Amino acid sequence: MRYAELQVTTHFSFLRGASSAEELFATAAALGIDALGVVDRNSLAGIVRAWEAAKTTGVRLVVGCHLDLTDGMSLLVYPTDRLAYSRLTRLLTLGKSRGGKAKCVLDLADVEAYSEGLIAILIPDEADDVYAGQLRKVAAVFGDRAYVSLCLRRRPNDRLRLHDLSNLAQRHKVKTVVTNDVLFHEPGRRQLQDIVTCIRNRTTIDSVGFDRERHADRFLKEPEEMHRLFADYPEALARSREIVERCRFDMSELQYQYPEEAIVPGLDAQQSLAKFAWEGAAERYPEGIPDKVRKAILHELDLIRKMNYAAYFLTVFSIVRFARSRNILCQGRGSAANSAVCYCLGTTSINPETGDLLFERFVSMERNEPPDIDVDFEHNRREEVIQWIYETYGRSRSALCSTVTRYRTKGALRDVGKALGLPEDLIGQLTSGVWGWSKDGIGEKQLRENNMNASDYRLRLALDLASQLMGAPRHLGQHPGGFVLTQDRLDDLVPIEPAAMDDRQVVEWDKDDIDALKFMKVDVLALGMLSCMARSFELLAEYKNEAMGLADVPQEDPKTYAMIRKADTLGTFQIESRAQMAMLPRLKPRTFYDLVVQVAIVRPGPIQGDMVHPYLRRREGKEKVEYPTPELEAVLGKTLGVPLFQESAMKVAMVCAGFSAGEADQLRRAMATFKFTGGVSRFKEKLVTGMVKNGYSQDFAERTFSQLEGFGSYGFPESHAASFALIAYASSWMKCHHPDIFCAALLNSQPMGFYSVAQIVTDARNHGVEVRPVCVNRSRWDCTMEETGRPGRFAVRLGMRMVKGLPLNNAARIVLARVDQPFESADDMWRRSGVPTASLVKLAEADAFLPSLKLERRQALWDIKALRDEPLELWAAAAKREARVVAEMQEPDVSLKSMKEGREVVEDYSHTGLSLRSHPVSFLRPELKKKRIVTCAEAMGERDGRWLWTAGLVLVRQKPGSAKGVMFLTLEDETGVVNAVVWPSLFEKQRRIVMSASMMAIHGRIQREGEVVHLVAQRLFDFSGDLSSLGELGGDFPLPYGRGDGAKHGSGPDPRDNPKPVIPTRDIYIPDLHIDTLKVKSRNFH
Repeated sequence: MRYAELQVTTHFSFLRGASSAEELFATAAALGIDALGVVDRNSLAGIVRAWEAAKTTGVRLVVGCHLDLTDGMSLLVYPTDRLAYSRLTRLLTLGKSRGGKAKCVLDLADVEAYSEGLIAILIPDEADDVYAGQLRKVAAVFGDRAYVSLCLRRRPNDRLRLHDLSNLAQRHKVKTVVTNDVLFHEPGRRQLQDIVTCIRNRTTIDSVGFDRERHADRFLKEPEEMHRLFADYPEALARSREIVERCRFDMSELQYQYPEEAIVPGLDAQQSLAKFAWEGAAERYPEGIPDKVRKAILHELDLIRKMNYAAYFLTVFSIVRFARSRNILCQGRGSAANSAVCYCLGTTSINPETGDLLFERFVSMERNEPPDIDVDFEHNRREEVIQWIYETYGRSRSALCSTVTRYRTKGALRDVGKALGLPEDLIGQLTSGVWGWSKDGIGEKQLRENNMNASDYRLRLALDLASQLMGAPRHLGQHPGGFVLTQDRLDDLVPIEPAAMDDRQVVEWDKDDIDALKFMKVDVLALGMLSCMARSFELLAEYKNEAMGLADVPQEDPKTYAMIRKADTLGTFQIESRAQMAMLPRLKPRTFYDLVVQVAIVRPGPIQGDMVHPYLRRREGKEKVEYPTPELEAVLGKTLGVPLFQESAMKVAMVCAGFSAGEADQLRRAMATFKFTGGVSRFKEKLVTGMVKNGYSQDFAERTFSQLEGFGSYGFPESHAASFALIAYASSWMKCHHPDIFCAALLNSQPMGFYSVAQIVTDARNHGVEVRPVCVNRSRWDCTMEETGRPGRFAVRLGMRMVKGLPLNNAARIVLARVDQPFESADDMWRRSGVPTASLVKLAEADAFLPSLKLERRQALWDIKALRDEPLELWAAAAKREARVVAEMQEPDVSLKSMKEGREVVEDYSHTGLSLRSHPVSFLRPELKKKRIVTCAEAMGERDGRWLWTAGLVLVRQKPGSAKGVMFLTLEDETGVVNAVVWPSLFEKQRRIVMSASMMAIHGRIQREGEVVHLVAQRLFDFSGDLSSLGELGGDFPLPYGRGDGAKHGSGPDPRDNPKPVIPTRDIYIPDLHIDTLKVKSRNFH
């Protein structure tokens, strides 16, 4: 018996379907169903997933879509060929453009306009007049391509309903077909389906009522069962196969054309690229192109011609050219930096003459997939580039990829808990102990720790369903910068919908879907540090008359490297994290190449491949560097015989085992998945035998292979490390020579990087920079520089952007109003600027009236209390006549009691996130001394092995995946910071304190290795209560956490935490969903 299920909904019908395409196709294969029609509601978002699942399982996919029209009619439509598919995607694009994000507005007239080549199945409700009318319309539009669905409802008189539906259909000459309206793959998912219905309708399971799905058996059934249920309608059963036969369209037919532009008239794409490349080369090398580079360019142009990628390179070239014409800082990175052509075009800044570049790492014949050039722009000006792309290519030919936002532990528990009616505080208490973005569910242990009843049925059900919901897509977001561009209309290939942001549109597929279909995408990414550097150069030109850009930063400056070796790198790019700071004093960088190694070595790959320690020992001269052959020395000489980069791993395979460049690239890709698919074992024999044949010992060959194996997918390409090291060096140079300017630029670029504003300011003051508070008469929106009387040194005046809750336009009105003369009082300021009193209150709370008007917080707030939003007209007229301020009422002077110093500090932190007064811990010092708790500076200066107590504010908590659950804490007091290590056993014991304490004391032992000092914790104590007492009034201390803090801002799931399944499913958690953050790859959490 054969049967094809044509009405299958996956979980890409967001919060409707409860099973993934992988689960549905695997189940269909097991049950013997030979084809599935995937029809997600008004969307094709999950169709690429379904296509991949179909290829894996051998069950045929019929592409389709479930359309809910405005007049209440529901249709399932299936394209029969490639042209019909394009009509369907255009129809969906039209509906989405009307409905806006996540909505689709279509009526039957629209469907009629695009109906050619589409098969339609009407989904009826009851056999009544409405149904008869719908039948007439569908028959008129679709003719012999119209069908009507027969589906059991599990209600009284079900057989009678089917009988009436079938008879009416026959009367209107519309064929019937059996469907099963599948929402999940097996009966056990029923509860989860009810829960997602509740989440979608924003209700609870107790009050969802008739909104839940009508019947429960919406799972896949075997063909025999379907034949038994619909024994009276054999021809309707057979028609499911008939529709499958008629729908010949397959996703592999989608032919993607790359746009041909930026072409010189009279030349084709390849010739234009060659022309630009040689012109660029002549500019880059005015004294003549070196031989090595000339060879590289010829080799690359040849490969690009064979692979037909010239248009792609030209696109990136034109985007970068536009950015440069507008003075937007940008830099290419990723494997593209391996290319001499990209260097000549000005896309990347890694000179092919000095580095050993491997173009095959980027484009190779064997790989046969589009190259990937990532270009970073300043994050505050990237929108200009994005809008230029839309204007240049047209909205019908360009759009951003989407990202699929999926449920993680916290989100799943929160939504499921609400749907089951659990109290908010209970859900909050449970999720507060979850680390960042972890995928680990919450178990018995956490329930016991939180004193919850583990046998409570609802609570257990919530945990169980939340673990089932994890990984399910919740909605589509937009990719931070992955553009898909086409020669013809993009909506012929994929539906386009408007994004939530103005003037942006996204396709329904994410970057993995785009890769699966071999589309090319151009990544236009934002890098906060580029914004910071651009602002630094502007300030440098304005205040110190030194005009320079990224390319003009003096190279190999000994003072800068001395600062880097001391690990004094807070706020710089890439080398500011805990792991990097701990490595700097050991690696002791003295040249640019050392910095490249530094950026790449603190990565999971080198750590897991056990390359870090051998490299450090050899660098310190404790271990001899051995090369069995001169060829190997040529490859690994720069990295002391340790393959630290992906390129060096590939080169070893090529030089020592005779691999071709393309094979070496395949080896690199196989390594990325070797643990799970055994793809590397076929290379192992080739590598080992190749090396033995070339005269290496068996033992050395095995050792080399295991090193490369540990490297796996986390290795770092040298070109990428070099691109990052350029910016890391430039930012360190700026910090070393112009700490005042670097501090102001960094504050104006927030939020970015690892640390909070308070730490950036503390660090600047430690470097002798004077930081001045926010002032209503002197501050602008951004932080600015002010004269100090010392030549070449400026003070940083904090800008109004620091004041929490103050809108930009109100700050602008204040700055404009004081141009002629400064404000004399709160009343004067309110009158002249016309700013609402709410904004004045924000400024008073931030203590901005103190510096110039000498009004303390309470006094300023008291004065503002007397003001209304509009001045009285009579007084305004009098003030105009007298040309001075006339007070509206005569009040006796009131002297208010000043706040205590401790309270002032709490208020500072509450309203600006930092304090220029004393450090909060300094107020508690007498109490801490009594408990024999030492300062952080004393602790870090102690000898190795000493047991001691210390305490401080918790700044950063991190748990990198490569550290096997070890947690790193940074505490700060008025003397400095202490770096603590918490072992997993202690973390589990005292999880609550670690996750929630804003100030803690640690009892532990000092561990000193050279200049790197750690405090290994043995017990933790929560001192948050003492900190709260500063403010006299109680309430928590408003401690701001830096973005490097893993507990507050999860750093994204770690790929090493869970082994991959045998058939790899694709997980699309995208760590840089915030437009303003850096890619997690570049921030060294690991």
